[in-house]
Amino acid sequence: MKETETIIEMITRFTDIVNVLEALGKTYKEFEKVMKILRSLPSKWHTKITTIQEAKDLTKLPMEELIGSLMTHEINLTKKLQEGGDKKKKSITLKATTKEEEDVEEEKPSDEDDDLALIIRKLNKYMRGERFRGRKFTS
Repeated sequence: MKETETIIEMITRFTDIVNVLEALGKTYKEFEKVMKILRSLPSKWHTKITTIQEAKDLTKLPMEELIGSLMTHEINLTKKLQEGGDKKKKSITLKATTKEEEDVEEEKPSDEDDDLALIIRKLNKYMRGERFRGRKFTS
């Protein structure tokens, strides 16, 4: 299987080759076809190949079931690659927003200082009122 080739393309090419060989008199058993397909898969499929070999009886595994399993795995691989690309894009976006947030946070201390000063003035004014004259706070 070529790296850029999909499972359907590989199976189509494989079927064409097998059909030509059968026309020339060479026939393959279902088991032989299954094994040839599994051997032709690239290394990123190694875990799926191992799973199929351990979970299924390859002598009785129909080609249709193998193809369905491989197509499902291919779809999952494609989704993972797309999600991985999206995560990279998201992290770049987050880095950009982080810098903007840092700029905003630098401006906030002056606003917070103004708010705190206002609260302190109001508290002092309230404390100067008649209700608190002569009272001392104990902590």
